[in-house]
Amino acid sequence: MILAVRDEAKGRRTVAELTAEQPDARLEVRHLDLADLDSVRTFAQRVHADHQHLDVLINNAGVMAPPRSLSAQGHELQFACNHLGHFALTGLLLDLLTAGRNPRVVTVSSINHRQGRLRFDDLAGERGYAPMAFYNQSKLANAVFGRELHRRLTEAGSPVRSLLAHPGYTATNLQMSGPVGLWRVVFGRIGNPLFAQPPDRGALPQLYAATEPEVESGAFIGPDGPAELRGGPTRVRLSPTAADAETGRRLWEVSERLTDVRFALAAAAQRPPAP
Repeated sequence: MILAVRDEAKGRRTVAELTAEQPDARLEVRHLDLADLDSVRTFAQRVHADHQHLDVLINNAGVMAPPRSLSAQGHELQFACNHLGHFALTGLLLDLLTAGRNPRVVTVSSINHRQGRLRFDDLAGERGYAPMAFYNQSKLANAVFGRELHRRLTEAGSPVRSLLAHPGYTATNLQMSGPVGLWRVVFGRIGNPLFAQPPDRGALPQLYAATEPEVESGAFIGPDGPAELRGGPTRVRLSPTAADAETGRRLWEVSERLTDVRFALAAAAQRPPAP
């Protein structure tokens, strides 16, 4: 397992904790900043140098509702980290995934994707920025990407499955480290104690999507409790916008242009899986 982290010291501490419980675990820590496309390319190059195949890619990096800021390449930070970095990373690693065993890509979205709107005429928020609105946009982009990737993989005859997952309302530091002002109070100090589930429960939908043998490509997995806030993993619905093929095509083309990454789907589909 490769732990792709922004903070390598925290990554090494996590590895120490995991190996204390599972001494036979084979874990690697590698630096990756999903908000920086140069970092994404460097990470992908190093993975290619050291590995012949990958079985699962989980796209779960995220920032939530910060003040408006731009990535190293000049993109709005939430759209850059939560979507563009995942799009680029998936495309750059697709050949290794195609060679994997039962390969799949799991992209983590949110309940909030249903409130999102893709501002194709102002993705960077130059004409108006609201922290939560642009967070919701990035989570909708996750959902649109995961579904469009499923369509394209299927059409190409690729063995790779594309799945989506969301953690419900989970008590992590996302709500405390990202949002500013009132949003931090609402989500972190009030929402977390009252409504959120612990992180080990919130991780279940993406673990299910990553490991369940029979889960179908294109499925969206989330908690089975009321309003999908908490509970065990089950298949849940995508918003009509996320499932719309024309929206998927448009976002894909924009993402290719902004990342300069093209998916070699036809060639990748022909590559034999690893033994």
